[in-house]
Order: sequence, then structure tokens, then C-alpha cells
Amino acid sequence: MQDPDFITLFVAPLEAAGIQYMITGSVASSIYGEPRNTLDIALVVLLKQSQISQLPILYPQDHFYLPPSDIIVIESRRESRGHFNIIHHKTGLKADIYLSRNHPYLDWSLAHTRRVQTENCEVTIAPPEYVILHKLEFYKESNHQRHLRDIAGMIEQQTLDQTFLQAAIATLQLDYQWQAAIAFSNR
Repeated sequence: MQDPDFITLFVAPLEAAGIQYMITGSVASSIYGEPRNTLDIALVVLLKQSQISQLPILYPQDHFYLPPSDIIVIESRRESRGHFNIIHHKTGLKADIYLSRNHPYLDWSLAHTRRVQTENCEVTIAPPEYVILHKLEFYKESNHQRHLRDIAGMIEQQTLDQTFLQAAIATLQLDYQWQAAIAFSNR
């Protein structure tokens, strides 16, 4: 698995504290498909309110930027798009922490996560179908080709649950973006 610094800096503390999370975004798509460099890791983190006070211990301010706990509380209560960043001072590496629990396929994803052994610890990764859905949503918002490249790599290297994926794409109205990803994959 690539990017062990992300694992050591951002994921291992969550593992040690028993905080539920899953890796998604470009780090997950690199694991499932075509590797690429990135300066951040996307983590869906299912923080309980009682766990927020643990974060400054897991990510001490002399090594990390972490927003104040009251900001994290506010972000954790958002219906959608609740998130914050943790930045490692020395390396500039960043973790995008996504807290919102309202994605229609979050429960499915949590039931289908995968555990992968790294040099330092075992980690939880979102299933490739969920990563693809988010990449399609990001492509719809940004029209950035890197999302299509990431999806194409996963299409080429993973056996995907096509029944689930097609139903989710239709529900989320991502048919146009999916066709663009298929076309990109067939280049």
C-alpha cells in the first residue's frame, strides 16, 4: 500500500483509539486502481461526540493543525458536507475528515469496507463502488479529469458489484458522469 506517511500520521491514531473510519478518495482509488501522488487523504470518520475530546491528544498541536473542538462539534452536527482538516506541520500532509452521515450509500459502504494490512497497522478502506460514487459526484461538481482517471483505474483493476453500482448511479443521477468514466476507461 502506498503513502505510509498518511497511515502513520492520520490513520494509525484513529485505529489505536478505536474510532470508526474508512479511507476514501484518491488514496483509496490509488489502492484499488492506478497509483498517483497526492498531498491529502480523505477519511470518513464516524465520531461520537464523546470522542471529539480525544482528537487533540491523537493529533497534538505541536505536530498538527487541528481546528478547535467547538468547530469540530459544529461540523459534526451538519446535515451534509460536515468536515474539517488536520495538517501535519513538518510535512504539510493533510487529512480531509468528513463527518456527515447522510450519504444515501454510507450504510452500505460501512457494511462492505475492506481491511488492508500496511507496514504499520491494518486499515479500513471504503469499498471501490463507494469510492467511485464519490469520484463521480466530484467530477460532476468540478469536471476535473483526474476523477475520471481514478475511476478508470478502479474499473480496470477491480471486480465491481455492477448491480449495486448501476442502481446507485441511477439514484444519484450520475449516468452522464458514469458514461464519461467508461469512455475514459476505453481510451
